[in-house]
Amino acid sequence: MIRRDYKMSACMFPHTPTPNDLLSKLLDSFVGFAYTLAVWAGQEEGYENPACGGKSVIVHLFEWKWTDIALECERFLAGAGFCGVQVSPPNEHTVITTDYPYPWWQRYQPVSYKLHSRSGTEEEFVDMVHRCNAVGVRIFVDAVINHMAGVGRHGEGSAGSSFDSDARDFPAVPYKADNFTPRDLCPSKSGTVDNYTDPYNVRNCYLLGLTDLYGATDYVRQTVAAYFNKLVDIGVAGFRVDASKHMWPEDLRAILELTHDLNTEQGFPAGTRPFFAHEVIDLGNGAVTPQEYYGLGRITEFKYSQKIALGIQELDQLKNVYEPGSGMVDPDKAFVFVDNHDNQRGHGGAGDTLSHKWPHDYRLGVAFSLAQPYGFTRIMSSYYFGDDSDAGPPHYSDYCTADVIINSENQCEGGWVCEHRWLSIYKMVRFRNAVAAADSWDDYYFDGNVVAFSRGDKGFFAMVKNGTIAKQTFPTRMPPGDYEDIVSCRPVTVRSDGTVQISVASEEEPVFAICQGCVCSGNIDVTRISRPHPPAQATSPMERIAASVIGGVHRTVVIIEKQTFENQDLFLRGGVDADKRPSCTEDVATDPCAIDMESNSLGETDHYNKYNSWRLGDTRLDWRGAEPGQGIYQGQAAFGSPMAWTSNQPGSPGFQRLNEWGEHYWMVDVNMNCSQTEKGWFEIKAFMDNWEEDIEQVSDCSGTAGGTTPYASKNHVGRCGYINVFTFGSPSCVVNTF
Repeated sequence: MIRRDYKMSACMFPHTPTPNDLLSKLLDSFVGFAYTLAVWAGQEEGYENPACGGKSVIVHLFEWKWTDIALECERFLAGAGFCGVQVSPPNEHTVITTDYPYPWWQRYQPVSYKLHSRSGTEEEFVDMVHRCNAVGVRIFVDAVINHMAGVGRHGEGSAGSSFDSDARDFPAVPYKADNFTPRDLCPSKSGTVDNYTDPYNVRNCYLLGLTDLYGATDYVRQTVAAYFNKLVDIGVAGFRVDASKHMWPEDLRAILELTHDLNTEQGFPAGTRPFFAHEVIDLGNGAVTPQEYYGLGRITEFKYSQKIALGIQELDQLKNVYEPGSGMVDPDKAFVFVDNHDNQRGHGGAGDTLSHKWPHDYRLGVAFSLAQPYGFTRIMSSYYFGDDSDAGPPHYSDYCTADVIINSENQCEGGWVCEHRWLSIYKMVRFRNAVAAADSWDDYYFDGNVVAFSRGDKGFFAMVKNGTIAKQTFPTRMPPGDYEDIVSCRPVTVRSDGTVQISVASEEEPVFAICQGCVCSGNIDVTRISRPHPPAQATSPMERIAASVIGGVHRTVVIIEKQTFENQDLFLRGGVDADKRPSCTEDVATDPCAIDMESNSLGETDHYNKYNSWRLGDTRLDWRGAEPGQGIYQGQAAFGSPMAWTSNQPGSPGFQRLNEWGEHYWMVDVNMNCSQTEKGWFEIKAFMDNWEEDIEQVSDCSGTAGGTTPYASKNHVGRCGYINVFTFGSPSCVVNTF
């Protein structure tokens, strides 16, 4: 949901306002689309299926930029087993500069359905969706469709569109006054929601002064569905619908029935319906109940957050997080979370809710949520806001959202909390995926300090309260054999009688978990997640550059313009020059001037045969040429890291989306260990028949990321984690974000 006053935070992006033709393009595509049901993995193929191939946890990367989310999908979320990401509303929103400068809730006051927000442009959004889908991580959009911007708001939105809320005029959609709920349908004197015991008050009045859309009309239904369809056609997997409680279920059903099936070109099976999770805040004291929304998707269960917070204090209460007959959402319909962006700030039916402000208890709450079987789980990834519940995300001096910085311990810095990277949280994602087929939990044990239980014969879980050390033996239903505690990576044995001896200390990670088929390491290069770091915000251009230095492994692209002739090939050599690191050696495997990397494919057509052959076994960016064991093409060895000839022309055999410039741009795409660079920068030279001559590169690179090199060099100098564009023999440099 949203905040009481409704203002929000956003960075203004360069734009050229154009007429919004979304409606005219899509209205003719609605005829014939209807809600269909099928069977998938034992449950409906309808609006409750996240289309994640059995993975069952999503993470809310709250207020992250699209460029950072794309990177996080590739470098972390895919390997950790996440089903997908809930992203902040991508549509154009108000820009609040007074009273609350750029607060978070400005994102929940729409101006239009243009995909231009504080998180980025439409092009960046599309790139994020496609890159995340490519690694099996789905995107779920936070959709604000109950209303537009609040009364008293007017001016320009984040994409430059004009609007006037008092006149109910949103020309970029377009919406006019008759598209909003008539005043005579609202029973309150003020015109705003003020009586939650009356469903007409809740659904026909203005929520917190926000201009309420008249969802009973065909035009509003079709316009909202057009927005959904644009997102689905891009490759979005589904939606979290904000303020569903304030919309009539029949209006929502009509909109859902107009939505397209998911895009098969983005890897979804034919006939798959979008996933929907509806925000229906119910603490057992209102006229509107979650059960009214059954059949429309999953339903948020806010009572669960309160029960977890109580249960972590009183462990005997945890067994009762779901009580049949209590009015809680049925397990197969529930959408659960320990906290969300609202209730961690004291809004939205908050009650007593755990958050990152209490790290130990929060770890227990999230780990327990991922271990027990109730509901479909979303975990929160936050930023620090202190006592200012209106504060927008970490930002630079111009209030543009700051980059998410990953340090050498794989923990976030720069004001981002990133709970999803905490060890006992992300490791439990793997556990939940592994035990998903076990609906029950068995042999529940608690003694005031320790909780333990089995998930059938699929897994066993235990956790300890703060200040507790548990060294004891428990019965399990696991098959006898050797396992790994997926949190500590310690080997453990389930004995022939089904018992296991555990050792858990709360001052370390307070969780123990074993599961069939689970290994500790998995597919991501993360060995230890540190405690959260204090917030920090860059305030000057130089601080902004320094703040964007990143550690860990990140996708990095180098593009070099070079006119070549038939049978000529371009290679890359580099790392850090001996002038900067005098300890360079001839041994590539241990050379401190080389940088670890893994080459990525650019395509599987014949055009890339040389590139794909030569990149095999190429594991370091170094100055020496081909590595021992590096791939060979038709008897010819490589002369370094191979590059491929590319073009910006669709239909060309070398067409690459990242090439924005023309033909004869040679490209290499790698995952590079940025921790081994010099403050996030590395050096390169091209090699064809011989070395590229020395250059004196400019110190300040242009581009959407740009940046100042940390030292002078006779080589090209690029930034790890970005797209680097050079011209052979030229001192120019361009650094772009993905």
